[in-house]
Amino acid sequence: MTKPSIVAATESDSPVDSSSAVSAVSPSSQKADNRGSRKPESAQPEPKRRWTIEESEALYRIQGWGEPYFSINAAGHITVSPQGDRGGSLDLYQLVNALKQRNLALPLLIRFSDILEDRIERLNACFAKAIARYNYPGVYRGVFPTKCNQQRHLIEDLVRFGKPHQFGLEAGSKPELMIALATLDTPGALLICNGYKDREYIETATLAQRLGQTPIIVLEQVEEVALAIEAGKKLGIKPILGIRAKLSAKGIGRWGTSAGDRAKFGLTIPEIIAAMEQLRAADMLDCLQLLHYHIGSQISAINVIKEAIREASQIYVELARLGANMKYLDVGGGLGVDYDGSKTNFYASKNYSMQNYANDVVAEVKEACEERDIPAPTLVSESGRAIASHQSVLVFDVLGTSDVQAELPEPPQDKDPLVIRNLYETYQSITVENYQEAYHDATQFKEEAVSIFGFGYLSLTDRARAERLYWACCAKILGIARQQEYVPDDLEDLEKIMASIYYVNLSVFQSAPDSWAIDQLFPILPIHRLDEEPTQRGTLADLTCDSDGKIDQFIDLRDVKYVLELHPLKPKADESSAHAYEPYYLGMFLNGAYQEIMGNLHNLFGDTNAVHITLTPKGYQIEHVVKGDTMTEVLGYVQYDSEDLIENIRRRSEQALQENRITLQEAQLLLQNYERSLSRYTYLSSS
Repeated sequence: MTKPSIVAATESDSPVDSSSAVSAVSPSSQKADNRGSRKPESAQPEPKRRWTIEESEALYRIQGWGEPYFSINAAGHITVSPQGDRGGSLDLYQLVNALKQRNLALPLLIRFSDILEDRIERLNACFAKAIARYNYPGVYRGVFPTKCNQQRHLIEDLVRFGKPHQFGLEAGSKPELMIALATLDTPGALLICNGYKDREYIETATLAQRLGQTPIIVLEQVEEVALAIEAGKKLGIKPILGIRAKLSAKGIGRWGTSAGDRAKFGLTIPEIIAAMEQLRAADMLDCLQLLHYHIGSQISAINVIKEAIREASQIYVELARLGANMKYLDVGGGLGVDYDGSKTNFYASKNYSMQNYANDVVAEVKEACEERDIPAPTLVSESGRAIASHQSVLVFDVLGTSDVQAELPEPPQDKDPLVIRNLYETYQSITVENYQEAYHDATQFKEEAVSIFGFGYLSLTDRARAERLYWACCAKILGIARQQEYVPDDLEDLEKIMASIYYVNLSVFQSAPDSWAIDQLFPILPIHRLDEEPTQRGTLADLTCDSDGKIDQFIDLRDVKYVLELHPLKPKADESSAHAYEPYYLGMFLNGAYQEIMGNLHNLFGDTNAVHITLTPKGYQIEHVVKGDTMTEVLGYVQYDSEDLIENIRRRSEQALQENRITLQEAQLLLQNYERSLSRYTYLSSS
């Protein structure tokens, strides 16, 4: 399949891709019989041929998760098409370099506002198409759940882009309600009020009707029914109410417990009936207009969605039959994102399209309402992940690597310990026919070397020789294993054992907390050098002093892989440079939902620099720059005053001067560096 590329004119420093479109290898051609045993092509094919960008597209599965927004150009750089297949494309590598020239250091979060607009338009178009296909008599009114990403510029963009579709907001807390009330100014758009509520929350939401807004207070706890009745009578305003139902339909994956009798939020069927009676007794049953349910985030299987909407549709028509003034059916969130591009029901994927989703929602609701002769409701969804994930890319640089030392030592002499001679003979004897047996032999000899060292019969130097020989054996065996169709189970971990560690200028806890907390997979790959074969295999280690500060699970055709194909770092030609390697940039994609707001200050690494980019006829425009946290700011979060800290260092320097433990020049340099550091980015400088 060939992706068309429509290219815009550009400024001199604008990274617009002017190369022709690239034809990518079909993902189906990458299927393997044994998950975890599939290996990439040999790192040293014979005869040596040039690596192609089509091979990179297939290796990193860009077509699967990236279309229509991400691809590779002829230069081997990732390109971004913010308007999908309706506009031009930007060279991401050139864009990053241009932003660095504007003193925006990495790591750098780049938000593409046009992608956000495109996602909103696609979702609304899918529901419009489904409504037309099934001749549905109602309409669709989507809302964005603010909890996915509360950043001001994003919410403002979302409200602006959503105006043509009367797209609204969902608030799950009082602070989010404050955001929504002040930001949402679209006539007819819905303001769905979820989460725990007190009297002030309910009164504020009810009063928002006086501002011309359409707030719907969703009752999620039994106690909220009485609060809503009391607020309505006190204010003389009939609130618009909804009820969140606990469905029997089961969720799936990490958030499967969001549904069911023991779910955190919502009312059981008996509680719903009791709430209706309370409202009827207060002459407020006509206030009940919406049914809401939620079966979890990132639903990977369409059958789960179908079962839930079928049950919810029956509850809806029964509520209407019992006298409630039903107008809205809110199907909640759950519309998934295909993080690994496999289009399966794997937890990091989904086996349906956005159009499939809209079709099933519309068809099930229409059928249920027609059977009971109930007017069709306005359909509402809270599809935050599907809207926000694609719009941001996190770009970070590699600081260095730690590689397995697999060089073959000098041949042993007859006088050398037997274990070293055995390891060397094992290395020499490794062939395609015996590589599995040789691996077991090498492992046994290595363990023997450690054992006899522990008893004092092997010197430290000889132990080092033994370990180098062992790793040389592993490297040779791995080279053979990579060329096999099937790799024995006992060799499956060899790739991970031999993997390099790439140290990246990043805090996983700040920028990808779901990767650490719930093993969420995000597409990660180099944003340049994709016309070169990635001969290294590695895992990523971040800047934090925490063993969990790493990424060692990556997307693959099925399930996960535990190493990422990467390029060797290139030494800098300028030996006087403080940095030994040429810049090597990696990108983390589809991380625009939840990650920013859930990031924490582990080791006091703060928010990253962020920029908002929009496509223009001349290339691109930087709409907003949101500078990342300085050290002074993050220290303030934990109650340190920077002026007090500086004064403490000054006093200690003066004391050291008095005691002749430091020179005046050294004291001045210390203070200058200390003050300068406090005003700077919490991440490391690559310049």
